[in-house]
Amino acid sequence: MNREEEEIQFLGFFGTIQESYDIVSSRKIIFSKITLTLIVPLSFIYLSHIKISELLSSKIVLDETRERTRSHENIVSNILSSEYTAFLLFKIGYFIFFIILSLPSTSGVVYTVACIYTAKRITLKKVMSVVPKVWKRLVVTFVWSFIIFSAYNVVSILVLLILGPVSFSGPLFLTLYAVSYLIGFFYITVIWHLASVVSVLEESYGLNAMARSHALIKGKMGVCFALFFVIGLFFIEIQLIFKVFVVVGTNEEGIVTRIGIGILCLVLLSITMLFGLITQTVIYFVCKSYHHENIDKSPLADHLGGYLGEYVPLKSKDVQLEHFQV
Repeated sequence: MNREEEEIQFLGFFGTIQESYDIVSSRKIIFSKITLTLIVPLSFIYLSHIKISELLSSKIVLDETRERTRSHENIVSNILSSEYTAFLLFKIGYFIFFIILSLPSTSGVVYTVACIYTAKRITLKKVMSVVPKVWKRLVVTFVWSFIIFSAYNVVSILVLLILGPVSFSGPLFLTLYAVSYLIGFFYITVIWHLASVVSVLEESYGLNAMARSHALIKGKMGVCFALFFVIGLFFIEIQLIFKVFVVVGTNEEGIVTRIGIGILCLVLLSITMLFGLITQTVIYFVCKSYHHENIDKSPLADHLGGYLGEYVPLKSKDVQLEHFQV
């Protein structure tokens, strides 16, 4: 990018999107390789999970219908019990496998963007060699975020159980509760995504990265929320298109049409994932600049080189950035 240090902090919603687009445009080949290697398989797993989940849930609903019309209730109940177990195990297996693949994608894209910012030579081989080392840090950060999400959900349920029965607001209370819950859940999600970038580009990871992320987004909360919200909408829209036209489908749509729409959804989802990861990395630098943290490429370049065996201990405040020339 061709921006001075003072300009970065003033990037808003559209400025961040433009910056992310410029980064992709400047390194199309390396991002194409990363997408094909890491992100496309992730997108395929995500869409396949939707299709398989629909098949399993449809079979469970069908068996439940049969249970009401058959006299062999014990047999049908046993079948339903095994199907529910299989469905639950599938969901758990999918979640674990998805996380295993999503974290390398995150580390690979964040590392690549940082290398571009520091004008550091980057190849797919370097990215793949760095991914296993960064992945361990991201796992710790994810575990802490999962703990925080779980604690938030437990507290939210307790609040609903305590205040729900004594509230005379009825629908109004439930609406306010739902809105408040979604805002809090989305806030933690934003913190986690930015903490993932911190885990790659700074010494902090885990709970420290979450705290660092919380401090960084202060003053840029609106921009962060807007960007993640729009990217989330794209995810939802692609998922709905896939579910309506591919998973469910109609008799009017042939198999060729459904395959074509499925491939289109796979491409769009992969692009959205890539752009989302690049955007959250750009947000990290925007937030650092907004808080007037020094921006100089040398310490960050040293930190990135450390993943390749050239490690130099750094503190979070020393991780800096400077503009680069494409």
